[in-house]
Amino acid sequence: MPYGTRGPGPAAGPRAPSSGTPAPRGGRRVRWAIVKPVIGVLALQGDVREHVAALEVAGARAVTVRRPTELAALDGLVLPGGESTTIDKLLRIFELFDPLRAAIAAGLPVYGSCAGMILLADRVLGATHDQQTLGGLDVTVRRNAFGRQVDSFESSVEMTGVPGGPVPAAFIRAPWVEQAGPGVQVLARTRHRGASVPAAPGAVPAAGAGEDAGRIVAVRQGTLLATSFHPEITGDARVHELFVAIVKE
Repeated sequence: MPYGTRGPGPAAGPRAPSSGTPAPRGGRRVRWAIVKPVIGVLALQGDVREHVAALEVAGARAVTVRRPTELAALDGLVLPGGESTTIDKLLRIFELFDPLRAAIAAGLPVYGSCAGMILLADRVLGATHDQQTLGGLDVTVRRNAFGRQVDSFESSVEMTGVPGGPVPAAFIRAPWVEQAGPGVQVLARTRHRGASVPAAPGAVPAAGAGEDAGRIVAVRQGTLLATSFHPEITGDARVHELFVAIVKE
């Protein structure tokens, strides 16, 4: 469902009527469903092109976003991987931070991968002294939880809501979720941690999970979706298909 007030014209994408909560129109009540949603990719830093390509495969019309005025035409938004502190600073330089935070609070569906997960988190461990987040997800996230760049690795995870078997996952200086609030749905964990998934110094397992249960690496709260890993660089668009489905709800 699109958030807030949308811009006019074709930017909203084609629509078709469907059943559900109606809106008045000439004595009849009609609800318009999104056929091909317009999903933006924040294009300030990070793997923008990869997300654009994955969204197109998943059935969305993908557009890049760099200005606050572009938010109103969106059905959803992707916050790509990159460097969370750099993206935080660029959001302020481009005067996007406050409008984007307001859009999220108003119900804009957002998917954040890696750094995007950090930006959506309400609480961050290992943040720099001046780092802020957009918030919206009732989670505590640890930055660089799996280690440095040299500790990056590829794996696969079983992810709730994604059919077809394990999802390939690239972890690049990835965060993990240490605590998830009661309204947050855990969608995926790493497999038994083992030697291939290093622990961050002082890390505490998420509530209700021992080390053998693995670390939380994908969550959903309402229309907000986040993954620790980068599905967009694996050639598998199923996570993006899940987000497109969330946008259409």
